[in-house]
Amino acid sequence: MLEFTPDLAIAYSSTLVAATVPIWIGTIVSGKQKASETMSAKDAYMFPVIASFGLFGLFLAFMWFPKEYINMVLTVYFLAFGIGALTSTIAPVFDYFLGKTEKDKKHAEMNIPFTSSQLFSVDYTTGSILGFLVSIGLSVWYAVTKHWIANNILGFAFCIQGIALISPGRYHVGCILLGLLFFYDIFWVFGTDVMVTVATSFEGPIKLLFPKNALSGEEWKFSLLGLGDIVLPGIFIAFLYRFDKSRNSSPVIFYVCLVSYFLGLATTIAVMHLWEHAQPALLYLVPFCVVSSFLTALLRGELQELIAYTEESEEQEKEKKKEEKKTE
Repeated sequence: MLEFTPDLAIAYSSTLVAATVPIWIGTIVSGKQKASETMSAKDAYMFPVIASFGLFGLFLAFMWFPKEYINMVLTVYFLAFGIGALTSTIAPVFDYFLGKTEKDKKHAEMNIPFTSSQLFSVDYTTGSILGFLVSIGLSVWYAVTKHWIANNILGFAFCIQGIALISPGRYHVGCILLGLLFFYDIFWVFGTDVMVTVATSFEGPIKLLFPKNALSGEEWKFSLLGLGDIVLPGIFIAFLYRFDKSRNSSPVIFYVCLVSYFLGLATTIAVMHLWEHAQPALLYLVPFCVVSSFLTALLRGELQELIAYTEESEEQEKEKKKEEKKTE
């Protein structure tokens, strides 16, 4: 077993906080805006399949081509999205402190997007311009130095925007998604070396990094957590928050599930430390989140309402009815 040092204590505690905070922020943001993407049951079933093809494709790319070229292409790709995500995340902060001018309000009423991306569009305001400039500066810092702090800032933005703008639509869809990813994560981590190889080879902002020897003065070695282990449980937790708020009640289920996520991640870190082997985080996070939400809703007498609650669009509901008629 590894010796538990102050360096490791800092790295592990930082990982726990850094994973939980974006979920909380993204959840609060999600309660103030409508999700731009709502998943269906079909999306949930297909997600692990598509993710597997993507993961294995990256693995083959790193095996067949020079790693530096693959990382260069992927870095450019993710930085393009990173600028939009970071702008959308910090622009409201600038607007809050600077206040919106009359010109800003007119632009907002006209709904002029700052970027062409639907996922990361923002209003054309003074805050969005400042946010855009800061985002470019941070992205350039990351591209030049690959510093772990710059990496984490971009990672935070991806997590917050992903959680805020994606909804599972219904409780059972979220459970299906997490349930399938539970097996996906176990297979790719324990069954092969694909996940670990890609995670350690890919230098883009798709993971949070914290030095495990920050106090020792040696060359940094990092503890890492993939953004998927934050965003995917996060959209489920945010859905529970919106359900609680839809009933004009205290978000008890949300808080229980968020604490459970924290405990599940702490369990992941503890097992990883004891066994000295990479762990599939969703192996622990999925049972903690799904079971805690189910039991809390059951004990509060809200389970039927939670199962019935939907954020699916009218078009999705019409398509579902058509499919049901076909199967009859």
